[in-house]
Amino acid sequence: MTGRGGNFHHGISLLHGWLPQVVLFATVFALIVALARCKRNWWLFSVPVCVALGVAAAWGAWLYMMDEGLASDPAPMLLWVCIAMIAAAGGAFIVGWRSGPWWQQGAALLAVPLALVNALIVLNQWVGYYPTANAAWEALTAEPLPHQTSLASLASLRNTNVGSGRIVPVDIPESGSHFKHREEYVYLPPAWFAGDKPPALPVVMMIGGEFNTPADWVRSGQIMPAVDDFVNGNNGQAPVLVFVDSGGSFNNDTECVNGSRGDAADHLTNDVPDYTKSAFGVSADPAKWAAVGWSMGGTCAVDLAVMHPELLHTFLDIAGDLGPTAGTKEQTIRRLYAGNADTWARFDPQTVMAEHGPYTDMVGVFDDLTPPQHQGGMRNGGNANANGYGNGGNFRPKQPAADDDSVGLGGHDGVFDTGELGAANTLCEDGRRVGIECTVHTAEGGHTWQFASSAFTSTLPWLTARLGLPVPNLS
Repeated sequence: MTGRGGNFHHGISLLHGWLPQVVLFATVFALIVALARCKRNWWLFSVPVCVALGVAAAWGAWLYMMDEGLASDPAPMLLWVCIAMIAAAGGAFIVGWRSGPWWQQGAALLAVPLALVNALIVLNQWVGYYPTANAAWEALTAEPLPHQTSLASLASLRNTNVGSGRIVPVDIPESGSHFKHREEYVYLPPAWFAGDKPPALPVVMMIGGEFNTPADWVRSGQIMPAVDDFVNGNNGQAPVLVFVDSGGSFNNDTECVNGSRGDAADHLTNDVPDYTKSAFGVSADPAKWAAVGWSMGGTCAVDLAVMHPELLHTFLDIAGDLGPTAGTKEQTIRRLYAGNADTWARFDPQTVMAEHGPYTDMVGVFDDLTPPQHQGGMRNGGNANANGYGNGGNFRPKQPAADDDSVGLGGHDGVFDTGELGAANTLCEDGRRVGIECTVHTAEGGHTWQFASSAFTSTLPWLTARLGLPVPNLS
């Protein structure tokens, strides 16, 4: 069964345009109608109760997000206003259901789901997951991904022309991690289907951001059209892509460590490799394994590589932080590691590199961002030539134009995370001291899924060659 996946960039925009404005207007209008009553006692008692409920709900949501460190940057103010409107609308319905005409009670009842939808739209604008209503509907209704098929059908596809490859949903069994994860996905390029048995292809683990689902690289990053173009021009040759679950749930920011939010590191370094090797016959050579991550996932990619050189020798960090973070160092130790500073040090990439000593054949690429108000260009550690190549033949991604699909902020609202700025140069410099060959590419732009997609697809030819597959016309 092949998923449609063709409506992601088409349809009514959820990021800007008329729909978000109409929903916001309808929510405010319904709430005003629900609260606009002439009785004095209503204004002296009921309205203040509704306002207090709204303020309390927004304040509680803010405190919870701050306490859990669920986002590196502050949420937009409109999100807290929307949360307040949900509670206020609910209060207006409860305290006023016996008074007022039926249409006013109906307005109060209608304001609750409207406010909820409005909050979800604002949340989506903040994290930048779904540019259109069609894309959100396909995700919410579990529409198949592009080229999706089942594990059971793979045998019948062997030695056939599968076009651009297949994506397979998998339920990876635990190998001692005890990490409750969601359904994950494996992309198999056309080369995997050639011959009587699968070739030992290289593997790239694809890791998303702090708010994530395993399908984000496909649904939100929309990398498959570029991957299809690449494999079709490369005789079907490409690495196997494993879209992993680093969180277990949408808002569980594990930072890919073992800690109080789950043993995500064990899942990624034990469960995923063991299953992928046994189920798909991929290479066990660490020189043929890589990790690619975006935002929080970029931090994960570096951490996995420096902690587990026996597993992988290549990483691509796209706009990651200096290390796993959930606030300040003290907050991170409390939130991620239940107060254990030794565990923090065990997962801190700078500490890990310093204690490990010289690495052999470890190569990393950092795609870094500068805020739009700063001048773009390369920072120390990498220079791009006219063809977009940096040191070592790496590719520099091009920042996409500011169109409808680049409005979403991928978990951020335009305020750049201070932990991200300069992290690439610092980590690369520390890596070079211990034998890690690395390059830093810096582009001016926003912290968006579109930048992540551009960075990955621009690097894919180099990454494929680095992992040992032929790539024509790579210079």
